[in-house]
Amino acid sequence: MTEPVRKARVPRRKELQESYKTLEETAVRHRREFESLEGPDHYQSESDERPGPNTLISGESILHSPLHPSTPPGSSFSFLSDFEGSSRSLLRSPDVIGINGLSSGVTDGGYFYSSSSTEPPRPTPWRSASEECKNAELFPQPPDESHKVIHVKDSSQEEANRPSQKLYLQFSGLTYTVCKRQSRWQRMQGAVFPGLKREPPKPLRLLDGISGEARDGEILAVMGPSGSGKSTLIDALAQRIDAVKGSMTLNGNQFGERLLRNISAYVMQDDLLYPMLTVRETLMFSAFFRLPPSQSKAAKAARVSNLLEQLGLMRVANTIIGDEGHRGVSGGERRRVSIGIDIVHDPLILFLDEPTSGLDSTNAYLVVRTLQKIAQSGSLVVLSIHQPSYRIMGLFNRLIILAFGQKVYGGTPTEMQLFFEEFGRPVPKYENSTEHALDLIQELHASKEGIKNLVEYCREWDLKSKPLVEESPEGQGGAAGPTATTASVSVATGSGRSTKPQSAKSKMENLVSQHKTNAETVCTFANPCWAEILVLVRRSWKNIKRTPELFWMRLATVSVTGFVLATIFWRLDHSPLGVQERLGFFAFAMSTTFYTCADALPVFLQERYIFMRETATNAYRKSSYVLAHGIIYVPFLAVLSIAFCMVVWWAVGLAGGGSGFLFFFLIVWASFWAGNSFVTLLSAVMPNVMLGYTIVVAILAYFLLLSGFFISRLRIPIYWRWFHYLSIIKYPFEAVLINEFENTKSCYEIGREMLHGTPLASLDESVVDNILVYIRSLPALRQSPYADLNPTTCILTGPNVLRAKEIKELSKWTCLGVTIGFGIFFRCIFYVVLRILGKNKRD
Repeated sequence: MTEPVRKARVPRRKELQESYKTLEETAVRHRREFESLEGPDHYQSESDERPGPNTLISGESILHSPLHPSTPPGSSFSFLSDFEGSSRSLLRSPDVIGINGLSSGVTDGGYFYSSSSTEPPRPTPWRSASEECKNAELFPQPPDESHKVIHVKDSSQEEANRPSQKLYLQFSGLTYTVCKRQSRWQRMQGAVFPGLKREPPKPLRLLDGISGEARDGEILAVMGPSGSGKSTLIDALAQRIDAVKGSMTLNGNQFGERLLRNISAYVMQDDLLYPMLTVRETLMFSAFFRLPPSQSKAAKAARVSNLLEQLGLMRVANTIIGDEGHRGVSGGERRRVSIGIDIVHDPLILFLDEPTSGLDSTNAYLVVRTLQKIAQSGSLVVLSIHQPSYRIMGLFNRLIILAFGQKVYGGTPTEMQLFFEEFGRPVPKYENSTEHALDLIQELHASKEGIKNLVEYCREWDLKSKPLVEESPEGQGGAAGPTATTASVSVATGSGRSTKPQSAKSKMENLVSQHKTNAETVCTFANPCWAEILVLVRRSWKNIKRTPELFWMRLATVSVTGFVLATIFWRLDHSPLGVQERLGFFAFAMSTTFYTCADALPVFLQERYIFMRETATNAYRKSSYVLAHGIIYVPFLAVLSIAFCMVVWWAVGLAGGGSGFLFFFLIVWASFWAGNSFVTLLSAVMPNVMLGYTIVVAILAYFLLLSGFFISRLRIPIYWRWFHYLSIIKYPFEAVLINEFENTKSCYEIGREMLHGTPLASLDESVVDNILVYIRSLPALRQSPYADLNPTTCILTGPNVLRAKEIKELSKWTCLGVTIGFGIFFRCIFYVVLRILGKNKRD
């Protein structure tokens, strides 16, 4: 077959050969980077082929990377993988020139046919993004072997494959003002001198009339220098701060906090995860919380597996999260896990507060690339970011730049150069637009006029720009309000969608047609209370099982304490001195059970922010957490109690037999329970562990002081006697005394021992007996218990000891019930504190 145009295209062939050689070398280099980042374990099956040196690894990163700054989007091939095995082709132009044939050709529906072949090859159907990454290859061939097919993705097919965008969020005039808090000295002066005139604190405007919009399938990024209001804007959109002025609509309808919490997810800046759980377990527990019981365990496991694939975490699925003392996943993987636990139920809206903070450029790109996939699946993603790289900027659809609480740019990243050019400060060649924007903000801020002109020009730019979506007629009429907006929730709150079979608009229309109130329509939690408790208990059990050294250390502490007490109070005798020693043993033993409960203090302090994050998105009820937190401790406290009782009971020689031992075990367990509940309550209000330990030790010392051991109840000053009844040590202390001394047949002192402790104790027994006869004959003692006094008469029984200690108000079982009741009471107060202080909102 003749080639009439071959000579005319010789210069073009040389140019393409040189370009192809350069691109091939670039592909080899990035393939090596790809392997070094992901490692050999990235390929999970035989079907996952490693990209060869000539593989077309499509993605936007190299096309817009600093290596190719002059290459405009959509005009050339792209060879850099997104490091996660899925990307999309950027070959959009239908008149692509063949590389292998180096001759003219035609395209047909996205395929290129070389004119040197006798018949066009059989077209290969379009593949998914992951298949495209693995199968689209460039085959270098000599000019006479050029009947090859190059996949070209035309714009019509791209538009057809793009998900329909039915969900849009609009906000206008968001303003948030706070007043600077007075110092402690100023507040003290105001309390002491109420008439002292002082200037009121000046209000500080953190957000000043911020407007914008976003929709599903896109990423809206909020950027700006430190202190510009990025996180405040994200919190305002997520309704995590109060007193925000302005309007926010979802598909043209007003919406409330309760609805938003059910259709959205909020990823905090810090990775708040349980370090001893694996990646799969972390996501699985999140699935149990967020997905309804109508879905089987297998369906939830399948959802988690799909999520692991989507997030690129399958390679580390069985690796623990890790912390300072346990090696786990990397920082970027940990950040993706944080994202995964909040999107397991497939929320409609995803808010993220600086998801790339603390990550290197590669991990930051992987995180944002993952967010792009989430957005392309149909979610609306809004995130804040400090200073994105050039590659990351290419993943954003819309951008808002803030400066000192004001909006200085709003639009697409590609429009930034035109924006600053029309403003009179064009972006220099080879300079990142975002860096130019941040430098310009600092430069203008240092000038006399500040950023006023830039803010005003941004408003003019917004007026000229066409809005993303026109407000729907429904949003302008009576449908606006919480009821109308309930549309977004539908499956998001109850079904845990792994796919989106129904558009957001149709969901809204279905729920609006029900004409119910917001409270009736929105399902607050995905699971019943009992199911949440079971999942919380299982998760706590896994954490405890993964750190057995903590439990063994507690058990060893209790056992050693019991051993020390047993060796000190070994085999106490039945004498007045033995009675005093028993009183000291019981006082120290009961107070020790409370002090050893202080180890529960750091537990909730470590879980506090995880609890706040999970309950802020209605993962489970606060009451479920309180109940599960108490249930998980019951068996462990029982083990500690039985260990302590087994060590001290027979060694000290306590009375009561089997029934007495059983009650002693119950009261020790109740003491552990009350102490654990008390410390848990304090942990909810303490800011840190050190202050918590100080408060716990001080309060328990006061409880012991006024328990009745050091000073009897009637001798306590009347103004402190109320604290005696509030002492949680008083009731177990009295219970063990009753259990020990309630037997009327027990005798701790006979007549002959009456003179012990006096100078007469050294006399002969015959002389002592004569003294007792003389005492018995005294007229004043004839009507007393000493009327029959003789050397063998029991003059000190167990009930006498109880009367001497003024223990006669309550029975031992009542004291046991009061001790258990104290534990329940502290748990109830713990719940109230969580309801008041556990709201994940910013002041």
